[in-house]
Amino acid sequence: MANTAKYDRQDVIQKATDLFWEKGFHATSMRNLQEAIDMRPGSIYASFGSKEGLFKETLQYYASASLELLQSFADANESPLEALRQFLSSVVISHAQAPSNMCMLVKTISELTDDNAELLAEAQQLLGTVEVAFAELFAQAQAKGELASSKDPKRLASLLQMQVMGLRAYARASESSEADIKALTDEAFASLI
Repeated sequence: MANTAKYDRQDVIQKATDLFWEKGFHATSMRNLQEAIDMRPGSIYASFGSKEGLFKETLQYYASASLELLQSFADANESPLEALRQFLSSVVISHAQAPSNMCMLVKTISELTDDNAELLAEAQQLLGTVEVAFAELFAQAQAKGELASSKDPKRLASLLQMQVMGLRAYARASESSEADIKALTDEAFASLI
C-alpha cells in the first residue's frame, strides 16, 4: 500500500504562502516553515523537494488566488471596467490586513536576484499572467463599447499593473486614511480610461 500524505496540501501551501508573503523568501527559515506548517524538514523535502519547491508552489497559489478574485469581480459585474476598478480597489484597500501590503509577486521580484533565477522567472511569468487577464477584460470593455477603440488593452493592462504596484506600496508607506487611499485608487483608475 502506498504511503498517503498525512496533511492537507492546500492548507500547508496557504500557510506557507502567508509566511513567505510576510517575511520574504530569504528571511523565511526552515524552522519558520516547520512551525508555520507543522511539518518537519524531511517531510517538507519529501513533499515539495526543497524550500524553493515549496516557495514556487506558494507563488502559483498566490497568483491563482489573485486571478480567482479578478474573475469573481468579472462574474459579478456586467461591466468589465467596473470589475477591474473593483479589483484594484480590493487589492489596494482590503489587502492592508494581508501578511504584507505589497503584492507577493512584486515583493519576490524585488527581493530575489539571479542567484534564484528560476524563482525570479516564475514570479515574473505569473505577474505577466495577471496582466494578460487585465488586458482580456479591457478588450471585453472595448467590445461592449465601454472603452474607446483607440485604446490599447495591453498597454492599459500594463498601466493598471503599475497602479496596483504603486498604490499598494504607497498605502503601506503613507499615513493616509483608508478613505484617502480609496479616493486615490478611484482617481488612478479613472485616469486610465
